[in-house]
Amino acid sequence: MDSTDLALIALLRKDARASVATLARKLGVARGTVTQRMHRLEDAGLIVGYTVRLRPDVEPHTIRAWMGIAVEGNEARAVIASLLGEPGVATLHDTNGRWDLLAELRAADLQELSQVLERIRLIRGISQSETSIHLQTYRTA
Repeated sequence: MDSTDLALIALLRKDARASVATLARKLGVARGTVTQRMHRLEDAGLIVGYTVRLRPDVEPHTIRAWMGIAVEGNEARAVIASLLGEPGVATLHDTNGRWDLLAELRAADLQELSQVLERIRLIRGISQSETSIHLQTYRTA
């Protein structure tokens, strides 16, 4: 990835719905260049999808939780692949310290959250986890 790819990714993070023409104008390149780079980044698996970010108060009936996850030995890649395939995992972060991974979980209710936790705990390579239910956000970006 070069500086144009990084700038393109930064623009997409701010507005994944931006048109190719708008992205090209902001980057100072041709529309074809933007399209080609987006396809290349998608084909390489660097861009895996486009999403909508909502303010926390927009989904008041969704339960959010944070799960710290410890991974056994060299199982990190397999564990990450499994977690990325879990519909209850909203975001996944690589961390240092006590936990190897930090997952943001979302569920419609406590029963669904319990099912998500059960599926995650069955993933081979996870040695330990700790989950905290998200109660309130005081500052958003």
